[in-house]
Amino acid sequence: MILWFAATLVGMGALAWAFRFAGQQVTGQKPLFRDMPFGVAYGYIVAALVLVWLVWAYIQGRSSDPAIANKFFFLRIGIEGFIIFAIAAWLFRTAGRAVGTAWSRKMFRDMPLTAAFGVLIILIYAILAIFAGVLAPYGQEQIIPGVAANITPGGDPALGGNPDFPLGTDQIGRDILSRLIYGAQNTVGIAFATTLLAFFLGGTFGFLAATFGGWLDQILSRLVDVLMAIPSLIFALLLMTIASVWAPQLGIPLTVFMVLIIAVIDSTRVFRLSRAVGQNIVVMDYIEAAKLRGEGFGYIIFKEILPNATAPLLAEFGLRFCFVFLTIAALSFLGVGIQPPLADWGTMVRDLSGFVNYAQFAPLAATAPLLAAGAIALLTVAVNFVVDWMLYKSSGLKE
Repeated sequence: MILWFAATLVGMGALAWAFRFAGQQVTGQKPLFRDMPFGVAYGYIVAALVLVWLVWAYIQGRSSDPAIANKFFFLRIGIEGFIIFAIAAWLFRTAGRAVGTAWSRKMFRDMPLTAAFGVLIILIYAILAIFAGVLAPYGQEQIIPGVAANITPGGDPALGGNPDFPLGTDQIGRDILSRLIYGAQNTVGIAFATTLLAFFLGGTFGFLAATFGGWLDQILSRLVDVLMAIPSLIFALLLMTIASVWAPQLGIPLTVFMVLIIAVIDSTRVFRLSRAVGQNIVVMDYIEAAKLRGEGFGYIIFKEILPNATAPLLAEFGLRFCFVFLTIAALSFLGVGIQPPLADWGTMVRDLSGFVNYAQFAPLAATAPLLAAGAIALLTVAVNFVVDWMLYKSSGLKE
């Protein structure tokens, strides 16, 4: 095995040298190949081999032999999904360049394909979240009368499916498709509200610490240091366990405690960023000019500091949203997050994990927990794509 691996590396190295040499000869020593490092040539060979393998694996996934096709089922779905999303993003960007106001058309003209993909996914999630009650065929907590539990996804009766429930039912007979749609409303909506609260707390105290300095800065900074020294997920899990005891006694939903706990924990990261950015801004000449004009601290923070801190805060908002979103899903997976009967993607991954047992002989039936996990991953990637693009535009890097 080791000899085979070493021989493969050597063979790829020979191909890389031959590729660079052939390119130099064919192009007449053009700079692209003349100045190409060996590592770059090696990377091209690796990429080409990976591409060839993906094509071969996709063909295997389309094989008429179920035993072979099942081995490459998820890879085939991933490749097809990538192609479909790429085409959809390109069509969305093309439509945006042709339809809309002058401002929106200009925005779409400057938008890379990755950002178009992110905006498209976010819009789809927003529509699902807002109109979940209209789009979902059943209620999120509705146990459908006369319908069996644990109907497998795919709708194939031979594998325990039902055409009326393409994504199947869960362990107590609720429609998985409906709960997946409502999960966008609950998980994403709560994560967005939590991120806003975290930014309000962290940004406010961070800018106050940067503006006033002195003892206020020291007290807030040391308190934040203590909170940041504790692993956030473990700390949130501990506090949520305590809150699960208090919530019934106080008559307050556990979800409210979850929002407050995660917002306070994540506000520490926002505090550090806003304080650092604010300290760099308060020493600028225009801040001194505002102070000499007699402007108050409210004007300095909201009119002078905040507009000039937009770019880093914007990037941090997207990053914080992803972390909050994943934290809520993780807490729900552990049983202390969003509580039943509300639909939540983290809870769905845990409850539907038994369907993974079908993966070997019926891969489509094993996709139930992967749908919720995929929804989490897809939104995370989409938000990061959009944030990267907005940071690129607002920071002046394009210049």
